[in-house]
Amino acid sequence: QVQLVESGGGLVQAGGSLRLSCVASGNIFSINVMGWYRQAPGKQRELVAAITNTGTRSYADSVKGRFSITKNSALYLQMNSLKPEDTAVYYCRGWSTSNDYWGQGTQVTVSS
Repeated sequence: QVQLVESGGGLVQAGGSLRLSCVASGNIFSINVMGWYRQAPGKQRELVAAITNTGTRSYADSVKGRFSITKNSALYLQMNSLKPEDTAVYYCRGWSTSNDYWGQGTQVTVSS
């Protein structure tokens, strides 16, 4: 089992920055990929960014050039130039072909 705990969400004005953190504990060697998802009210959950164990990164088109995912002792999502449409609950996810773990989510609200 793996436990994922996110932190770092909050309220920020448009154009501002936030950094989300996700700490993983437990059998972290069962995870091959980690990523950040978000879900806005009335919308489906979507992938924001992901990073593999070999360091390959991928981003949703809507956040390219503004968000950056990194992983060392924890998983991070640096969010710059935030827009009101970035408002959502952000979830940390760790997965492999046989495992799938989610955090509880952290709220990000961007005011215009």
